[in-house]
Amino acid sequence: MLLSAPVIVYQIVKFILPGLTREEKRVVTPILIGSSSLFVAGIAFAYYALIPAALRFFISYGGDVVEQLWSIDRYFEFVLLLLFGTGLAFQIPVIQALLGLLGIVDSRQMLTGWRYVVLGAAVLGGVLTPSTDPTTQALLAGAVGGLYFGGIGIVKLLGK
Repeated sequence: MLLSAPVIVYQIVKFILPGLTREEKRVVTPILIGSSSLFVAGIAFAYYALIPAALRFFISYGGDVVEQLWSIDRYFEFVLLLLFGTGLAFQIPVIQALLGLLGIVDSRQMLTGWRYVVLGAAVLGGVLTPSTDPTTQALLAGAVGGLYFGGIGIVKLLGK
């Protein structure tokens, strides 16, 4: 699914673009490019930061007491879930930009709810990471928080 996602998105865009006006195309194109870039960045972050930390935890946790039995199926399920979940979590600035462009919220309103975002990032870090180690959860929560505050900066730059 991860490998076929670019082709699927390309086909959907090629189907939708002929029905859009020129102004709508100018709005959709940067959003698609930004969304794709952030999704790839999320996958890279999960691959290089989250997965090694989580696997280190799984291998060392209870290593003296319990023998670790991982099947290739469970390993791929774990890795793909973490990659896909992190890629989706990295879409936060795109959603913020859309909300700002549509005039639903502005950067000041987004900044006033920072406490809820920090709590939500911690919960999201706990839910999206299948391991129970605090390092992986803190890495993802920190990335989500950073993306949220980066999204506020993007909305501010857009003048909304």
